[in-house]
Amino acid sequence: MRSPRADRPTRVLVLDHTGELGGAELALVRLCQALGPEVDVRVLLFSDGPLVGRLRGVGVPTEVLALDRRTASTSRESVGRASLSQLVSLLRLVPFGWALARRVRALRPDVVHTTSLKADLLGVVPARCAGSTLVWHVHDRIADDYLPPRVARVFRWAASRFPDEVIVNSEATASTLPVGTTVAYPGFGPEQVLAGPRSPRPAERRGPVVGMVGRISPTKGQLELVRAARAVLDRYPDAAFRIVGEPSFGAEQYADEVREEASRLGVADHVTWVGFVADTSAELDALDVCVHASPVPEPFGQVVVEAMIREVPVVATRAGGVVEILAVPEGEPELGLLVEPGDAASLAQGVLAVLDAPDEARRRAARAAIVARRRYSAGRTAEVVSGVWSRAGRAR
Repeated sequence: MRSPRADRPTRVLVLDHTGELGGAELALVRLCQALGPEVDVRVLLFSDGPLVGRLRGVGVPTEVLALDRRTASTSRESVGRASLSQLVSLLRLVPFGWALARRVRALRPDVVHTTSLKADLLGVVPARCAGSTLVWHVHDRIADDYLPPRVARVFRWAASRFPDEVIVNSEATASTLPVGTTVAYPGFGPEQVLAGPRSPRPAERRGPVVGMVGRISPTKGQLELVRAARAVLDRYPDAAFRIVGEPSFGAEQYADEVREEASRLGVADHVTWVGFVADTSAELDALDVCVHASPVPEPFGQVVVEAMIREVPVVATRAGGVVEILAVPEGEPELGLLVEPGDAASLAQGVLAVLDAPDEARRRAARAAIVARRRYSAGRTAEVVSGVWSRAGRAR
């Protein structure tokens, strides 16, 4: 395995299976923007999409080596089920694997950095063929409550054998892996920070606005939000609810279930389905409460940080990485309200606590902004990640 020369930057090739704009992908763009001259990064994606333009727009050389679309879009749940179609998908990986190995070898990176579960596994052989150090960046809790148990078992086994270094997005994620890791919290970019004081609620608005931002998925909790909406509307009849995001990775059926539940509970007229929004700052600014309602522990919870840096009051579930985000030393004022995961009544109580005491909520949100800007900048993320790359590139 080659070591990078001391007179040039560490060459890093990032592999990701998707060209779509998920949380990990947006974090990758911000990370690349914040990197210094000690690293030279390029990205290879396994499918085309808006991520390509985002990366090229910030000066990152980016190319696409297309994986069969049916394989690239395979959900975690379907991977966890043995079937003939899964066997066919695995067979389709063979020619792609050879093409990927040839391309990685031609690029001669010092470090291969994989940033999704599919890329983690598909990057093993190409990294070895190229004589590169392999760094996994794990953004998912490798636990049976977050992934299909079979997938979690295989990934934990692989994590202890293949990567030379493992970066994780939180201590919550680290606790689900059987190896030593480096925590690099996903960072926000300077353009995401609120410029000046938060604007007061527009006078023409009739009632409060409660919203959720993120991919529509059973792990995100849109269903819990519409169930909590009934209790909120009983006290605030003019309240409005905004669901920002769209389903992906086979979650369309879940999105239909959420819509049907909203209709059944009589709250559908108060719910606006916004769809995907590339820049969520304006959506966050319009909220009186930003809800994070994941019924299972989330690996991190980037939207919580994004709300904090814009001084939006946060109500979030007490589980996973979100607890780290909102953590304060004992005796210090809280930064957000934590509620029980999967409990719509607890979620409604949290939202009502914010709406019933708006001045207190604003003070809490202002404290949260100060803490988040200090802890979670992309510059800090870049320092940690580039440090791992430098160490990995010179390890052998």
